[in-house]
Amino acid sequence: MRKELLSLAESNALRGIAILGIMLHNYCHFLGFAVKENEYTFTLAKPMQLLDRLTAIDHHLFVHILSFFGHYGVPVFLFISGFGLVRKYEQGTAHTVRPLPFIGFHYAKLLRLMFLGYIGFAVVSYLHPHGYHGYTFGRVAAQLLMYINLLPTPDRIIKPGPYWFFGLMLQLYVVYRLMLYRKSSWLTVVLIALCWGIQAMFSPEQDPGGVMLNRIRYNCIGGMLPFGAGVLYARHGQCLDKSVYGVIALMSAVVVFTGSFNFHTWLWVPLFVVSGAVATVKLLPAAALSPCIWVGGISSALFVAHPITREIIIKMSFRGEIYTGLAIYIVASVLLAWLFKLMFRYLPKPHLKG
Repeated sequence: MRKELLSLAESNALRGIAILGIMLHNYCHFLGFAVKENEYTFTLAKPMQLLDRLTAIDHHLFVHILSFFGHYGVPVFLFISGFGLVRKYEQGTAHTVRPLPFIGFHYAKLLRLMFLGYIGFAVVSYLHPHGYHGYTFGRVAAQLLMYINLLPTPDRIIKPGPYWFFGLMLQLYVVYRLMLYRKSSWLTVVLIALCWGIQAMFSPEQDPGGVMLNRIRYNCIGGMLPFGAGVLYARHGQCLDKSVYGVIALMSAVVVFTGSFNFHTWLWVPLFVVSGAVATVKLLPAAALSPCIWVGGISSALFVAHPITREIIIKMSFRGEIYTGLAIYIVASVLLAWLFKLMFRYLPKPHLKG
């Protein structure tokens, strides 16, 4: 198993690590005292606040770190997606998959996954007196058809917030099939460079407030780096010695932290998040990987379920019971994810034709 470039167990472990980062981030960054992240826009004050917390450690350090870094679970998911598409459609089958059936199949898979969670969150919001009540026909249609990321101020109209990922993934599926599928790897490199260049144009000096950068990074331009890295790793990656993985893990951690203090290096941080995550999974013994693999097995259901439990339970942390609320949130999210996983069995599965 360990001789494979990235085994199924290791991919699941990466999914487990990624979803834990995402769901814990999505809880912690709503707490008023937590250091906020630079996810869609860059503000130097945020990493400086984190540095200040690190030099004056208190019992909220865990919350600060998850709030600031947890969202980097998204690039890990994008990397695994790019890697898996190459393995399945370029290296795992000889016949060519036509564009429309490919895109339709993956849209149906995303919709099947999103449907239950979207309804559940809408019901919880409706019943809660201070919940989100901004659902309109246009916004619901845009979310279900997954073009809502393209609309103005997506950060204000996508509810639950994490569901922006569905629109992003659909865009990347389209990009992969129309532009990258069985094409030269140089095209992937060029596309990564182009997407980086577009983002680099909207530095804090050129784009005060990050209005344009925010909108760009809600879409495939912002996710192309880790996704493309997954494509390239599947095609050209090599297995390395554990000592090399150790160096990669250490150097990646250093770059992720130090790179967070400059706009232009921050744009490349997701690549080092991915390299560090892969190296870490390669280094961990099987016993340590087992819990991550187990969580990875329910990662899809956990992704759609956790916004619902957060909406209900986070009030405990608002009242000062921070870690009690966080613990109950984790348990409740896992239980709801298992319930969703059972319910998914009754939803029709899409099939790829042609």
